[in-house]
Formats: sequence, structure tokens, C-alpha cells
Amino acid sequence: MTDWTEQRVAARGWFESLRDAICAEFTAIEREAGSDAEFDYSAWDRTEADGSHGGGGVRGLIKGKVFEKAGVNVSTVEGRFSEEFAKSINGAGEDPRFFATGISLVAHMANPHVPAVHMNTRFLVTTKAWFGGGADLNPPLPYAEDTDDFHARMQAACDAHNPDYHARFKAWADDYFYIPHRGVHRGVGGIFYDHLECTDQPTFDANFAFTQDVGRAFLDIFPALVRRRMAQEFTPADKHQQLVWRGRYAEFNLIHDRGTLFGLKTGGNIDAILMSLPPEAVWE
Repeated sequence: MTDWTEQRVAARGWFESLRDAICAEFTAIEREAGSDAEFDYSAWDRTEADGSHGGGGVRGLIKGKVFEKAGVNVSTVEGRFSEEFAKSINGAGEDPRFFATGISLVAHMANPHVPAVHMNTRFLVTTKAWFGGGADLNPPLPYAEDTDDFHARMQAACDAHNPDYHARFKAWADDYFYIPHRGVHRGVGGIFYDHLECTDQPTFDANFAFTQDVGRAFLDIFPALVRRRMAQEFTPADKHQQLVWRGRYAEFNLIHDRGTLFGLKTGGNIDAILMSLPPEAVWE
């Protein structure tokens, strides 16, 4: 496994600072709605199969008036992949040692007019090192204005680094966030990228800067969409549509989501891994 010690520390520091900024913004929105909801933080540790310490993380969870359930998690783990799982991970086929640090966020909203959202960015090291992640919008009741504004903000983040990024990463998200057995997309998309490989300091700096801008773009656009819709009146039919849609969301996360699989295969904290599941859903 390659070293990248300084880069690991820098990436971890960014993900933790982004977590702090996002949680502060979500809490501020709760205050604007007259709620005193706070994030509850729960630290967890990971143990390797041989009993050695394998890192850990912190699960942040808020249940409030606006955010019915929102989880903002950070983790930094290392160890060895199982022989079988290593074959599916970039650069781990011959050497199963790994390091991974990242932030993962899912927000399920009380008002069905407010879109749910997912965001994840990460830095992984095996015999190779790379960044991955993205953000996608998941509205039960889509509004073209919200969708357009979200995509525009993600495109601005991409265009600042590579004119080809947005078209590539938007198409990747459309392909990835699809539920084959339902024949529908999970939401209205966003961007998804993986294996932005770092071979030296300049490529690390470039890919890290892009990943940071994805996080900043999310922090800029999503709270704006929440504030736009959070006081909008809704009907029982609107709420029912949200619950049906949440069932689809749960199906994707349990069957197809790579992050869920990675967490379970590497001995992560179950509560943190499954915080992406909605607090209430229906299947019909």
C-alpha cells in the first residue's frame, strides 16, 4: 500500500471541517423554523479481524421540525480487505491493505416539497490513491426550478476544474442512481465520480481541490432549496407520495448502494451505515 500520510491527514481534516459546516447550517435552519433540535454525535471504533484497532468515525444525527432525519457521518478507517472483497476494489487485488476517509450525508425531510438529498466524498488508498463522491437530489415532488438550480451549482463546481467533468459525472450519476427492478431513477440526479487517481502531489492537489469544491457547492445550494420549500403547505396525498418514494430509496440503498456494501464489508458501524434509511416509508 502506498503511504500518502500527509495527504491522508489533509483529506480527513477537510471532511471533518465540512461536516462541522453542514451541521451548523442544518441546525441554523431548524432554529429558523422555531425548533431547538440539535445533532447527536456518537463516536464508534472499528476492530480488525486480528483484534487490532482499525480506525473509526462519528455519526451525527438530527431529528427536527425541518429535517425529519438527517445523518452526517465522517469516518477514517484502515486495515485489510477480505480476500474476496479486495478483488473488487481499485488497487487492492494483490495487496489488501487500505485506508479510507470520507463524509457521507443523507437528509430525509419532514415537508414532502423539500427534496431529500445524498452527498458523499471520500479519499481511498490501496496500492493506488483516489478521490470519489458526488451529490444527488431526491425530491418526492420534483420542481423543475429546484432541479435546474441544483444541477447548475454542481456544473459550476465541475467547470471550474475541467470542462468535461459535468457531462461525464452527470451521466455517471444518472446511470448509477437507477433502480433496475423498478425501471426508475432514484431521484433527479446530480454528479457521481470515482477513481480520480492521485499519482503525485500535483494530481492529489487537483483532485482534492475539486472534491472540496463539490462539498462547498453542496453547502451552498442545498440549504437554499430547503429554505425555499420548508414552509410550503402540503396535503396528506403529498405526504403519502413522499412515503412511497422513500420505499424506493430504501430499496436502492439496501440492494445497489456501494457505500452500504463497503461499510458492511469493512466492519463499519451498523447504525452509521444504515442511517441513510428513511424514518418512515410505505410499500404498495
